[in-house]
Amino acid sequence: MSEDPAVPPRRPRRSLFVKYFVTLFVAVVLPLLLGAASETWFGYRDQRETLGELLRAESRAAAGRIQTFIDGIRDQLGWVVQLPWTDGDDERHRIDALRLLRQVPAISAITLIDERGVERAYISRLGLNRLGRGADLSADPAFLGARAAKVWIGPVRYERDSEPYMTIAVAGNRAAAGVAVADINLKLIWDVIAAIKIGDSGLAFVIDDSGRLIAHPDISLVLRGVAASEAFARLRSAVAAANGKAVVTSAADGQSVIAISAPAAGVGWTVIAQQPVAEAFAPIRAALWRALALIAVGALFALALAYWLANRMSGPIRQLEDGVTRVGAGQFEHRISISSGDELEQLANRFNEMAGELAVSKEKSERISRLKRFLAPQVAELLEHSGNQALLGGQRREVVAIFGDLRGFTAFSAHAEPETIMRVLGEYYEALGAVITRHEATLTGFAGDGLMVLVNAPVECDEPAIRGLRLAIEMQTAVQALIQRWRAEGHAIGFGVGAAMGPATVGTVGYEGRTDYTAIGSVINLASRLCGSAVDAQVLIDPVLAEAARGIVPVQSLGARPIKGYDSPLPVFAVGSDSIRTAPRLGIASKAAS
Repeated sequence: MSEDPAVPPRRPRRSLFVKYFVTLFVAVVLPLLLGAASETWFGYRDQRETLGELLRAESRAAAGRIQTFIDGIRDQLGWVVQLPWTDGDDERHRIDALRLLRQVPAISAITLIDERGVERAYISRLGLNRLGRGADLSADPAFLGARAAKVWIGPVRYERDSEPYMTIAVAGNRAAAGVAVADINLKLIWDVIAAIKIGDSGLAFVIDDSGRLIAHPDISLVLRGVAASEAFARLRSAVAAANGKAVVTSAADGQSVIAISAPAAGVGWTVIAQQPVAEAFAPIRAALWRALALIAVGALFALALAYWLANRMSGPIRQLEDGVTRVGAGQFEHRISISSGDELEQLANRFNEMAGELAVSKEKSERISRLKRFLAPQVAELLEHSGNQALLGGQRREVVAIFGDLRGFTAFSAHAEPETIMRVLGEYYEALGAVITRHEATLTGFAGDGLMVLVNAPVECDEPAIRGLRLAIEMQTAVQALIQRWRAEGHAIGFGVGAAMGPATVGTVGYEGRTDYTAIGSVINLASRLCGSAVDAQVLIDPVLAEAARGIVPVQSLGARPIKGYDSPLPVFAVGSDSIRTAPRLGIASKAAS
């Protein structure tokens, strides 16, 4: 379906710039995006595993230091229960207790109990010392626990609801040595916890089995007691739910951290090591920002390259578009000059070749159109394709000249309406044109209701006499079919045909812009005079055609008739009327064609 020229051409939905940018974005930026995403994901996973190992190592190290702290106190207590209790030894035991207080600053007070559970000495940093037999402590949990397991560690308690303390009881190797019970100030574990540094702001702290804070680098949080421990207890529950793996959760202060826990063996405490997420994954964020910067650079590069490519393509495309418009307007001489050294230049060369071929084709089409004015279409095309234009030049040729003319047309045209006249002429020439074209004859011209046809010029044919005779008969037959209908409409019209064969000078005559193919010679005049003498439905021929028709169609001699332009009468022959009526069934066509 052809496009309506009134409708402007539809603009492309997307420009070359957009297409190039999308292509380059997919080719350049998308791999960077995928690479950055995968690098971030794997980096995050590896960093988290690394942080988990680091925090696990720090928490276990802190738990080990706390255990060493507790074990050191226990070992020191073991030295004061080496000797049995005897009368008069109280002072010696007091001196051992004082020495222990000096050696272990974490011990705030020590109670020495004999094998019967009676207090024999109480040495304190803060209170009054007591020496000698005192209260019966045989039912005290510390005494009973130490006697049963050699070492008893009591729960954490908080003095004034702030300072954490715990009790450690150690029994001597011999029952007579009794039991030493020490009160331990756990604030001194701060030195152990404060020494742990994880990155710039990572830390570790200790929570007891009840969820209260025992040790923290910020000792003020420990001294706040229960008020500060609730948030740490929630953190402890979140970390415990991870089953020993690092977990990202909220710290006591609401900060997002990655944390892991480790148990402090023997005391039931939990050491938690944590590091802020912002610090822990800072390398990942830095790598991500670098990747995003690279992606931005890639996008800008794709943008600039797409702009450059689009401009590089749009110039030649505009030239091609303009060239197509010009060639479409008939300017076949227009040429495109593109020196890109690539397919665009090749396309421009092909375009120029196409324009040249179109120019040649147009010229050839015009020549064929001019030939078709007096030649049958297939003859005109054959003559053009053969390239033998000399056939149209002046030459001597044996031709069959046929003239046809309507009878009574002048009277008809004087009374009929113009539309009727033109309709009748249209039907007349359409019928004759079909016959002339079918026989590949040459229509040299027509005037009003008459026409002249040549056979064997400019292209030679086999048996031109038979072909010309057949053409003349079929012309009469075709028009007679029309005459029957015209007469039924009340138009008194007839048709006569005259044909003669002989030498004639043929060629094109005319001037620039207008030429016609014609023939000149006595045979032309003879055919014209025979046509003028023919009555309706009659085909008059000369002796040459009559001789050629012998044995093919019946021919009747009309005797010698005076012909205008000739000094003496010439013999004239008429094709039998039966031959005209039965022309489609005669064997003329097959014989002539053979």
